[in-house]
Amino acid sequence: MTAPDPLTLRELTDWSYAGSALAVLGHPIKHSISPAMHNAALADLARENARFADWRYFRFEVHPDDLPRALELLHTKQFHGVNLTVPHKMLAFDVIAEIDAGARPVGAVNTLLRTDQGWRGFNTDGYGLASALKENLGLALTDRPIILLGAGGAARGAAVECLQQGCRSLAIANRTPANLQSLLLALAPLAHGIDVRGFDPSAPPPDLPASSLVINATSAGLRETDPLPVDLRRLPQPAAVFDMIYNPATTPLLRAAAAQRLPYANGLAMLVHQGAKALEIWTGIPAPRTAPLMTAAAHAAMASRTGHS
Repeated sequence: MTAPDPLTLRELTDWSYAGSALAVLGHPIKHSISPAMHNAALADLARENARFADWRYFRFEVHPDDLPRALELLHTKQFHGVNLTVPHKMLAFDVIAEIDAGARPVGAVNTLLRTDQGWRGFNTDGYGLASALKENLGLALTDRPIILLGAGGAARGAAVECLQQGCRSLAIANRTPANLQSLLLALAPLAHGIDVRGFDPSAPPPDLPASSLVINATSAGLRETDPLPVDLRRLPQPAAVFDMIYNPATTPLLRAAAAQRLPYANGLAMLVHQGAKALEIWTGIPAPRTAPLMTAAAHAAMASRTGHS
């Protein structure tokens, strides 16, 4: 009998696979195209190197309450690596054996590597963001004023990357003052002289810098009925708009950017590049080698969902 996809904790309990297994955990996880991306890259690598012939990437639906048990089972079952998506990135931070130095300021992990002692956690989202901005918009975070929308886990990862890359300034928009203040306090030790401030997106301050890169790290746009995370017309002329959401491919924010003739991009390339970096951590194969393969697979997976060729 063929196991259902996505798999569950029950299937993991009875798991048996002779090869090198990788997995992504989420709740929900059915929408994830990570298996298509990773398995396409692994199949290509196997054509050049037989050691990858038995590597496979799976997806598991895991409730947040079951995450510690799932990670324990994955380690026991000899999984080589794990990706974590919503809502597990921050939850796993306090329950794994070791945190890579690059992930500590983010307070979240999205990639786990098996060690004898337990899981070692990494965060490849910042790499994915910077790589996507360069690829899709030809922009770097260095010396660029940034307007970041959101104060959750995705926003924190983006903010840390912006500061580490030496952005010119960072203005963070969030409607919940407590969440905004918490993020600003967490970022303060990382600023090193960079101007970091917060604002209410319903009332942007008039002195925000022009030519800012606007990055949406909120979930606003996942549904067609979602309100805009910010009214772009109330911002000084941005340089470009980047939305981390990749499905739908065009969010209301990106349509607003198009209406203002602003360069824009969605988050599909970010997904690809963070995935390629995760594969590098697991296999040692440089991310630029597998990223084109994963890009093609990601576009094919998205096209199959929308019925487009």
